[in-house]
Amino acid sequence: MADAADDDFEFQLAQEEREREAKAAVKTRVDPTDGTEYEWNEHMKAWFPKIDDNFIAQYQSQYGNFEDNNNADTTATTAGNTSTDHQFTAPAPPLSTDPQSTGDSRKDSKTKSKDKPFVSKLLAKRKEEEPSPEWFDIADEHNTKVYVNNLPEDTTEESFLELMKKCGYVAKDERNEFKVKLYRDSNGQPKGDGLCTYLKRESVDLALNILDGYRVGDRTISVERARFTPKGQYDPSLKPKRRKRDKQKEKKKIEKLLDWRPDKVVTERPKCEKTVVISNMFDPKDFVADAKLILEYRSDLRDECGERCGEVKRVDVYDCHPEGVAAVVFAEFAGADQCVQLMNGRFFAGRRLAAEHWDGRTRYKTDETEEEAAKRIQQWDEYLEREADAAEGGDGGQQQPQVATAGPLPAVPSGAVDSTDD
Repeated sequence: MADAADDDFEFQLAQEEREREAKAAVKTRVDPTDGTEYEWNEHMKAWFPKIDDNFIAQYQSQYGNFEDNNNADTTATTAGNTSTDHQFTAPAPPLSTDPQSTGDSRKDSKTKSKDKPFVSKLLAKRKEEEPSPEWFDIADEHNTKVYVNNLPEDTTEESFLELMKKCGYVAKDERNEFKVKLYRDSNGQPKGDGLCTYLKRESVDLALNILDGYRVGDRTISVERARFTPKGQYDPSLKPKRRKRDKQKEKKKIEKLLDWRPDKVVTERPKCEKTVVISNMFDPKDFVADAKLILEYRSDLRDECGERCGEVKRVDVYDCHPEGVAAVVFAEFAGADQCVQLMNGRFFAGRRLAAEHWDGRTRYKTDETEEEAAKRIQQWDEYLEREADAAEGGDGGQQQPQVATAGPLPAVPSGAVDSTDD
């Protein structure tokens, strides 16, 4: 028992020592501008004015005595401190001028303000003063609906839509259907009236001026702004809710529809017509015996077309294409037109050439199969072995056959003909 009592006594001493150390470790700072002393609140991670007798006296000298708005709390405080001459209920301390604690102090003050009774009463009063949802009339400057009466009995939705389109764009709903409606009776027969929703309010004015009194078939129709009569109690929950993203999407669609900028001129030529495709120019087997012919064809085409047709930007030779296709890209349309006239029907190396403008869609690059790739690699390996033997003097001056390779030769441009400027 004595040991337990000694342990409790030592524990109490340790606790008191910790409290003294905590008090000694309290961080304080003094504002040099007004001399206000601040304490660091470890829990709130912010600086707060140190509340002592000097602070209260200074506060009262500047702002005077204020009573709390809650009468019950004031009465209870006064009853519990009858021996005090002056009752002081300080409001929330002013925010610290320390920039590090400004944000946290504001959040704390907002949280406390929500708990005040007068704030709750004010919010409740505002909620009571708000008008309850009810039926309302749409102002004319926002109303884009027109009501049409005395339509012929054989009027259909399609004919009604064509009639209303005379005055502007007709709006569409979420299902991308035009917002036109023909009213029908219980048997499904048209009653002779309908409703149309335009995209812009100006179309309503046009419909009132143009279509009102317009002759349709054997009848004269009447057009007026649509007015709606409320039926039953207004239920705001039935109103469809639209997301902000959907509203923005619809707004962009309307702006694109009403864009005044003209389309591209029909007579403007596409860039692909700057490229001339020449076929039947070679046999792909020719390059197997001599791969250097690819460079010769490209050089000859560039020189010939450049001198007689105009500036050439690129020449592509599709050595694997079975029709022997080459493409020449010119800087101007005039050069491409001149090349078609020059090359089409011309004989080259005993072949009759065919030249035409590229259509922008056809792809002329032909990929080799796995067997062709394996055969080409094998031929290349054999060629390297013979070259190595010849270098060592094993085969003397024997001439080695040339094989179409993709290694040391310049790479043939891959992909379709590109008519874009380099």
